[in-house]
Amino acid sequence: MKPRRPPAPLRKPVSFPAAHVLTGFDAPRLLALGPDFEQFRFINCELSGASLAGLRFEDCLFERCNLTTAKLGGTALQNVAFADCKLLGVAFAACQDMLFGVHFDDCQLRYASFGGKKLAGTRFERCTLDETDFTNADLRNAVFAGCDLTRTVFHETRLAGADFTTATGFTLDPEANDLSGTRFALAGLPGLLAKYGLVVEP
Repeated sequence: MKPRRPPAPLRKPVSFPAAHVLTGFDAPRLLALGPDFEQFRFINCELSGASLAGLRFEDCLFERCNLTTAKLGGTALQNVAFADCKLLGVAFAACQDMLFGVHFDDCQLRYASFGGKKLAGTRFERCTLDETDFTNADLRNAVFAGCDLTRTVFHETRLAGADFTTATGFTLDPEANDLSGTRFALAGLPGLLAKYGLVVEP
């Protein structure tokens, strides 16, 4: 029996009705419109520390928004893109699992957590992921393009087919993660050999 392939990555949402483009909203104004948001574009919204628990976002884009430490308990993120957003300390692990799908471009994701989430095929483009936690996550065929992965936590993480060729700062334990078919550039070898105390000469 052949192993099941991970699902194809979702297409980023790019089309939004004019009435669904919200600029400069804060949490109270946003919550007054909830709980369901479909094909919404949020621009320059200040949602730091806000509770978005129980809301549903489908085919939405957050652009230049601050969601630092926003609360996402039971929040549904169904094909949601984040571009140039601050997402420090956000616990994506608390989101609903059903239809969970996200994209990240030029985002700050320091101290975020994705523990146990299904992220197969997810693209992280030019993101800062310092000390982000991917413990037990499914990142098969994910792409970390131009990302800083300093002290990012990968433990019992499914990384088969993932692309680290342009990522920097990562440390991966080959004995604690599934790295079959994972792609690395030669410069990334020290991040794989760190636990063995080996020195790779340039």
